Amino acid sequence: MIPLIKSTFYNEKETKKALATFIVSADKLSIGAECKKFEVRFALYQARKHCLFVNSGSSANLALIQALLNLGRIKKGDRVGFSSLTWSTNVMPLIQLGLVPVPIDIELDTLNVSSTLFLSVLKKTSIKMLFITNLLGFCDDMEKIASICKKKGIILIEDNCESLGTVYKGKKLGNWGLASTFSFYVGHHMSTVEGGAVVTDDNELMTMLHLVRAHGWDRNLTEDKQLFLRVKHNVNSTFYSRYTFYDLGYNLRTTEIQGFLGNNQLKHLKAIVSKRQRNFLQMAKKIYARTDLYYPLRFDHIDVVSNFAVPVICRSQKIRDALVSACDGVVEIRPIVGGDMTRQPFFGTYVKQKHTRIVNAQLVHEQGLYFGNNPDMTKKDMDTIIKLFTQIKI
Repeated sequence: MIPLIKSTFYNEKETKKALATFIVSADKLSIGAECKKFEVRFALYQARKHCLFVNSGSSANLALIQALLNLGRIKKGDRVGFSSLTWSTNVMPLIQLGLVPVPIDIELDTLNVSSTLFLSVLKKTSIKMLFITNLLGFCDDMEKIASICKKKGIILIEDNCESLGTVYKGKKLGNWGLASTFSFYVGHHMSTVEGGAVVTDDNELMTMLHLVRAHGWDRNLTEDKQLFLRVKHNVNSTFYSRYTFYDLGYNLRTTEIQGFLGNNQLKHLKAIVSKRQRNFLQMAKKIYARTDLYYPLRFDHIDVVSNFAVPVICRSQKIRDALVSACDGVVEIRPIVGGDMTRQPFFGTYVKQKHTRIVNAQLVHEQGLYFGNNPDMTKKDMDTIIKLFTQIKI
């Protein structure tokens, strides 16, 4: 069977050897120099000033929301728009931290929120922040969405866990808002097995993110920032300073193992993205041409499409069911991410307010699936997938 992913790491054999050597020779494995090195290098790759390395993409989402609350830029009870077609831990921190999640439907041809759909929600309710998901390497008209947010004073943040490397209008996704989150889970673009990051150009936000990542204390801050906090809060004893907690936080720290893996894999990221785009274009152009079977997806507006899975939205549940049956034992498939979040049990349990009817995300929830796109795919793999999806018998 053709799996979603074929290896834990890019260049896996050599990576595992290098990792074993590192573990044996390392003086410490708790967060340290390798993690810091990765933060500097990933910020440089993403063309952002700052990067905070955390233990997962889900933790990155949680840390970012908590940091904004700590700073008072948002407050409990504020309404926050989110992409209805997303992953659970894009929405859960909003609920967990006392915000009011407002689902926004997606366009069927891009699988993402558009400025049109965003404005339709804004006509019915005001929101303080938009937490947009750049789903599976795609986006809609991000420049218009960013412009609306700027004009209306809405904070824009991006969940970019599924679109590392995608470029739209000359700018990488993840760089359109105040901050963005990334995932380095084993099944995603670049693997540190578990891991994630927040990137931003905002100095104050990054300082708070450091506090949030580690219990609310200041140990990972620069000396001048530590001194500022200690003077402000009258902490004048070095005995107590290392155990003073300045704001709400968690333990979301990474290890030097993840830092080492991040630095190792980052040097391959350009090749990884290039191969994924090549694979996607080769398969998608032929599969999406079957408009009698599938809704067409639009991606010609995107400069570089970088995804770890290829989505297919079937014209009917009957077609989807036939594909599921045909793929059994041949190609590993999944639903489209987490589907329509408003259909998930947790959402109905904790979110009681009425919201705009979600039409397209619901259709994707019921009639969509995806198969893997990884840099180790062979021509034979892709030929098999193309044949199966273009010649399916209904």
